[in-house]
Amino acid sequence: MAPSLTNALTLKRVALYARVSTKNNGQDPETQLVALWEYAEHRGFVPIGEYVDIGISGSKDRRPELDRLMVDARHRRFDVILVARFDRFARSTRHLVNALEEFQALGIDFVSLSESIDTSTPMGRMVFTVIGAVAELERSLIRERVVMGLNRARKGGTRLGRPQVPVDAAEVTRLRVQGRTWAEISLTLGISEMATTPQLDAAGCKFLNFPDPDLNEAAGAADASRGRAQKFLPHSAQPR
Repeated sequence: MAPSLTNALTLKRVALYARVSTKNNGQDPETQLVALWEYAEHRGFVPIGEYVDIGISGSKDRRPELDRLMVDARHRRFDVILVARFDRFARSTRHLVNALEEFQALGIDFVSLSESIDTSTPMGRMVFTVIGAVAELERSLIRERVVMGLNRARKGGTRLGRPQVPVDAAEVTRLRVQGRTWAEISLTLGISEMATTPQLDAAGCKFLNFPDPDLNEAAGAADASRGRAQKFLPHSAQPR
């Protein structure tokens, strides 16, 4: 096999990723890109393109160029991802670990210049393992603090969960007897449809058809699509 062809087959394709948080404020992605291009040339990588997010915070879950980079990675369009620093790429340790795990599964190496991390080397793989352990420890500590805080709040008599919305059961019943659908009642009273059920139960209501056949038919037709074939009426309003 000719040497030139051998070199072409062994050369790694590299994607360059850069990010700056603000536009026109002294931050220029070229500062990162120049260093990335120089490193790629030194390593003999073949750059296949730049992925640059400008004016986007690293805390954002979605970044256009980062999203495009991940899509291209899944299509195996390059063999190496090159960044200037970890914080230019990942929003958190957990995000970094998840991305590195995916790259590892895809057979893609990750190189960070500032931290001198290259997952294609034994030392780089070791650092990746340590980062994963730190991220797991961080997640466990956060979970532990949350559980401790919840337990302390319960012991202090704090009611957890969503605040209860006051619902006038009598008003709900009155509107329902008038033939209003659950959706209309919810809109009128500013509550969810599901909020009416426990309130009517507490008021001593049960499932029963309306005594007026016409009213019952109209309300039943309106509620049929929601799976509400039966209606609530208080005991006092039931026919004897």
